[in-house]
Amino acid sequence: MNKTNIKTLKRERRHKRIRARVSGTTERPRLAVFKSNKFMYAQLIDDTAGKTLASASDIKGGKGTKAERSVVIGTELAEKAKALKVTTVVFDRGGFRFTGRVKALADSARAAGLIF
Repeated sequence: MNKTNIKTLKRERRHKRIRARVSGTTERPRLAVFKSNKFMYAQLIDDTAGKTLASASDIKGGKGTKAERSVVIGTELAEKAKALKVTTVVFDRGGFRFTGRVKALADSARAAGLIF
């Protein structure tokens, strides 16, 4: 096994531990974050119904650095949540450390009105 596979496996294990404790409902959906080397994705998920309520990503070509694009994603997702009348969410960092792009997304979502 090469280093990348081990790194991915470790992240997946961390994510499984997080998901054992974190679950989203219709009133309080799960804000799931995934980041790749190029892009970042965020979703509001209702785990009881197994449905994605809203999503946002920077795949359509945002301008700026990755951190700046993640701020835009957090704000966009918070606006979509407000349209769905969702104010509180459960944050799922996806096994990633809460720093850098993940923290920027979370902070911008909080600033736009989401509570978690």
